[in-house]
Amino acid sequence: MNRLVAILGAMALLIMAACAWFLANWHARQALGTPGVRVIDEPLFGVEDPSKNDTNVFVASPKRIYLPDRVLNYDSTDVPITRQVLDWLPEDTTYGQKHYRATNGLSIQVQVVLMGKDRTSIHQPQYCLTGQGWTRTAQELLAVRVSQPHAYDLPVMRLKLHQKYRAKDGSEHALSGIFVYWFVADGQLTARHGQMNWWIARDLLTRAVLQRWAFVT
Repeated sequence: MNRLVAILGAMALLIMAACAWFLANWHARQALGTPGVRVIDEPLFGVEDPSKNDTNVFVASPKRIYLPDRVLNYDSTDVPITRQVLDWLPEDTTYGQKHYRATNGLSIQVQVVLMGKDRTSIHQPQYCLTGQGWTRTAQELLAVRVSQPHAYDLPVMRLKLHQKYRAKDGSEHALSGIFVYWFVADGQLTARHGQMNWWIARDLLTRAVLQRWAFVT
């Protein structure tokens, strides 16, 4: 019995050593993929706490995600990243954020979050929206036809949202909104969080490449 226990113990140690060697070498061979969004050498600005009217603006990063200044009849203004977001997500995360407004007053906020080596930068937005007081009334997977620079169907997830809030004078108001998002990496597009995670695992195991996924909202 003692000999059998010793043999099994030795085999277990060999298996653990082999796994540790494989993981160490696999991690050393791992390469970081090319982003599926454009990163430019322009500073990203941050703000400490906008809820307290703190306008202390600082340079949060020397790089940011490119977003066009004008799209169709929409003009834009840059939106700084809050200190809370910077502290919450990994340090190697890259951001881009703009507020677009059409001539008829329609307002759209666009944000891009690009992961680095830490994939916890990318998450399902439903949790954050619920935490911000929004209620999801509908969810739908859509395909948006894009014509340039070449024709393709962009998969997006569209959420319809509703929220009630109380103003300073005590009156109650209702808000509704549309939240659209998708995930993009080098040569890969999806609107499904689970599919993105599957592709991350597949590329790591088959090509030793950690794709730099971006979350576009």
